[in-house]
Amino acid sequence: MDSERLNPTAVVLLAVALALPATAQAAVGITELPGKDGAGPVTVFYPSSGEARPLKRGPFTLDSAWQGAPVRGNGRLIVVSHGSGGAPWPQSDLARALVESGFVVAMPEHRGDNYKDMSAVGPESWKRRPAEVSRAIDAVAQDPRLAPLLALDKVGMYGMSAGGHTGLSLAGGRWSEARFKEHCEAHIAEDFYSCVGLTTRLNGGVLDGLKERIALAVIRWRFDDKTWYTYADPRIAAVVAAVPYATDFDMDSLAAPRVPLALITARQDKWLLPRFHSDRVLQACAACERLADLQNGGHGSLLSPFPPGLSGLVADLLNDPPGFDRSVLPEVDRRIAAFFRKHLKSGK
Repeated sequence: MDSERLNPTAVVLLAVALALPATAQAAVGITELPGKDGAGPVTVFYPSSGEARPLKRGPFTLDSAWQGAPVRGNGRLIVVSHGSGGAPWPQSDLARALVESGFVVAMPEHRGDNYKDMSAVGPESWKRRPAEVSRAIDAVAQDPRLAPLLALDKVGMYGMSAGGHTGLSLAGGRWSEARFKEHCEAHIAEDFYSCVGLTTRLNGGVLDGLKERIALAVIRWRFDDKTWYTYADPRIAAVVAAVPYATDFDMDSLAAPRVPLALITARQDKWLLPRFHSDRVLQACAACERLADLQNGGHGSLLSPFPPGLSGLVADLLNDPPGFDRSVLPEVDRRIAAFFRKHLKSGK
């Protein structure tokens, strides 16, 4: 395929996926569980005996069984951590692929960093996101419909962008605000958007230098904490990090992850440049796998279905670059499912 690089490991994973049975003739059920201990709600996708009908959520229409009766799949749960300002629906195609492989998929809404509330984007959210993943597992474990169908001793975790940062934390990585500040001091012009997000843009004009100096002044004022932040949940047994934020990690802590770790990269990512983020993780971690390398993919190319009607800077950073072929995404989703099927044995 033109847009992604195949590798021997991916071929083996696809063979494993084809050899194992998926959940046959089940609709994709969707429900929403209340968050635990102040966390946001958890949207859950699961195999269902209910009848699929068009389900409208914002600009998206999903063919799903809302509150449909759950049926037994492969007994395993995957938690999906969305990116900054995210929502469950732009990753519903991945959720569907995982459900069709037998998984239940839980998507927590990260407090202060979601499409309704972006008041805590960045390190403030990164500190609490891993615990929100744990609370999502707890929410599913306490649901009388879903809990009897699952074994939660081995849970998979997928995260994209800021969710990828969450995944690296759960894989055993440690990070600090000070490391974030040091990266921005060294590379503010090259990696501007990973340091400031959507606050402003560089356009090659005479004010670019001033924007960089103001951004650095704010970063130095807010982010000088040298504390190393770590988090562990023994239930997390495999992680996929897609186009992750990674510059603030101690790469030595990711050299030997505590669980199998795979990455998905995008060569045309203008928000989180691969050479500063995902590629650095792969360089540090010889045991990590690259499930896909989207040669023409941008930062938002893994979102599927893609949010319509984006404009301004967010569109520049998330819209697909010229030449990207979205027909490759189902195969990427299959590789993700195969990775989890390989590392999470069948449950009860």
